[in-house]
Amino acid sequence: MPFKLNLGEKGKTYKVESNSEAFIGKKIGDKISGKEIASEIDDFEFEITGFSDNSGFPGIKGVEGVGLKKRLLKYGLGMRRRPRREGKKPRADPKPKGLRLRKTVHADYIGEDIVQINLKISKQGSKPLNEIYKKEETQEKKSEEKTAES
Repeated sequence: MPFKLNLGEKGKTYKVESNSEAFIGKKIGDKISGKEIASEIDDFEFEITGFSDNSGFPGIKGVEGVGLKKRLLKYGLGMRRRPRREGKKPRADPKPKGLRLRKTVHADYIGEDIVQINLKISKQGSKPLNEIYKKEETQEKKSEEKTAES
């Protein structure tokens, strides 16, 4: 199963796809070496900061188990604004204090149904990521320029 990985580095994100089975069974906060992801980043070390499954439910740290769970959430990860059922009347405060809703979230273990994983660098490698993935960015820009000209 291919995972879409977002490698974060000081305000810049690199998108990589990996078919590695090393992520299955890991949880949020675990560290993973770069050689398990791709050969060009083998001297890096990454930390799992979050993920989402194929339906778009976010993985929440602290929710034990595997699969979907219903949790009572306040504003923050997994809950961002008023629910739709409250209508479109203008409100003075779009985030009222004390509002908590029961939302469906994914537990913090990575399973087969995970599609996208967010990683941050915990140990830098010999080459920075912008040099490793520079070639792919320039090829994408050239193809976009050619399509814009025609």
